[in-house]
Amino acid sequence: MFNTRQILTISACSAALFSTAIYAQNAAIVNGKAIPKAQLDKLVQKSNQPDNPQVRDQAREMLVTRELILQEANNRGITQKESVREQLEQSKMGVLIAAVFEDFVEREGVTEAELKAAYEQVKSQYTGKEYHVEHILVEKEADAKAITAQIKAGGNFAQIAKEKSKDPGSAPNGGDLGWVSDKALVPEFSKAMVQLKKGQITDKPVKTQYGWHIIKVDDVRDVKAPSMDEIKDQLKQMITADQNWQKAKFSELMQKLRAKAKIQ
Repeated sequence: MFNTRQILTISACSAALFSTAIYAQNAAIVNGKAIPKAQLDKLVQKSNQPDNPQVRDQAREMLVTRELILQEANNRGITQKESVREQLEQSKMGVLIAAVFEDFVEREGVTEAELKAAYEQVKSQYTGKEYHVEHILVEKEADAKAITAQIKAGGNFAQIAKEKSKDPGSAPNGGDLGWVSDKALVPEFSKAMVQLKKGQITDKPVKTQYGWHIIKVDDVRDVKAPSMDEIKDQLKQMITADQNWQKAKFSELMQKLRAKAKIQ
């Protein structure tokens, strides 16, 4: 048999364990109203930030603030005011309209014909040439001239670029800038680059705002447009971002809803 002291001790321990379990399931308890931990987890996930104590504390404070405002609104009778209830209903309808339209667009809004038309528009922009180019960047013209002479005498361009180029992005790769178009580079660089044939380097250093360049063109090719499948998602984003398209599609949605509805 347990004596009174033992019974009280067991009851106290049970209460403590029960209380701990409740708090473990909730992010916070505000004036007796529990905010579930699942709600905190969801908010942290939607924030697209690393899940760490600091981010969780910020999210928790946001949830507590929301709950305090909601409770105060109820205590003051604000949620019962007609003007407030009308605004809440309007906000709700705005969310629902946007959600219905978004779902409509996702399921059937963008037609294959619209995708093809957008693709042809984008495809037409892929014109001209692109160049597989390397360069060595130095601060002084004299150094650039000396390097040019060294390369023409048989020096290894890539090795010299690794040792002497001041461009931190390309130097470790032997000066390689990859495939680029003339429009992607500063004018002085582009002007010199497009005059070079495959395998050639500039006879004289080229001055730009970054310093002095020795430029080498490894290869030249026609610009190739990506396939429609490769950029399908981007095409959809481009189409659906157009306000005129949105208006037309919303009108189409409403016509479809009215056509199958019974309105008396």
